[in-house]
Amino acid sequence: MDIRRLLLVKDVVYAEGGLPSVVPVTRVAACAVIANPLAGRAVDDLGELIPLGAELGELLTREALSMLEKQVMSYGKAAIVGVSGDIEHAAAILHPRMGKPIRDAIGGGQAIIPSNVKIGSVGAGIDVPLGHKDDVWSFDQIDTITVMVPNAPRPDEIVVVVALADGGRPRPRVSKAGAVPPAAAVGDRARIT
Repeated sequence: MDIRRLLLVKDVVYAEGGLPSVVPVTRVAACAVIANPLAGRAVDDLGELIPLGAELGELLTREALSMLEKQVMSYGKAAIVGVSGDIEHAAAILHPRMGKPIRDAIGGGQAIIPSNVKIGSVGAGIDVPLGHKDDVWSFDQIDTITVMVPNAPRPDEIVVVVALADGGRPRPRVSKAGAVPPAAAVGDRARIT
C-alpha cells in the first residue's frame, strides 16, 4: 500500500447553540491518502483493493485511538476517490474487510459502522457519519465529523477516513418519541456510557 499522507483531526466540543455541552465531546478522524492502483482503468475485478480495507482499518483506528482519552462510544468511516477512480473503489476498501480491525481495536462494536463515499477533486471534504458502536438506534450518537485533507485526493488517489468519538451530539434533545429536555438526555447519556 502506497500512503502519501496521514492527517489526524481532533475536535473537542465544549458548547453548542450558545449553551455548554452536557459533557464535552471529542471526535477524532484519522485520514490516509493512498495511491489508487485502479485509477484510470475500467475493470470489474476490484480484488486488489479489498485487502487495503483491513490494513487501513488497523492503522487508522490505532492512530485515531491515540487522540481519544475516553472510551469509544461511536464510530464511522468514509472515503473520497480521486476523479480518475470509481465510486466502487471506495466501497471495495470500506465494506468487506475494514470493520473487523476497527471493532477489534475498540473492543467490540455490535452496530453497523456508518459510512459515506464520494468522488472528489483536490480539497474535497466529506461528512463522516457517526453512530453508536453497539446500538444503531441510539439517537444521541447519530452525528458527523467533517474532514478535508489539504492537497488531496489527486486524481489517482483515495482519501480513507476512520472516525471515532467518545460521545454523541453535545446537547442531545431528541429521542424516538420526539423532543426531550436536556435533563432527560443527560439520563440517557449516563445510562449508555
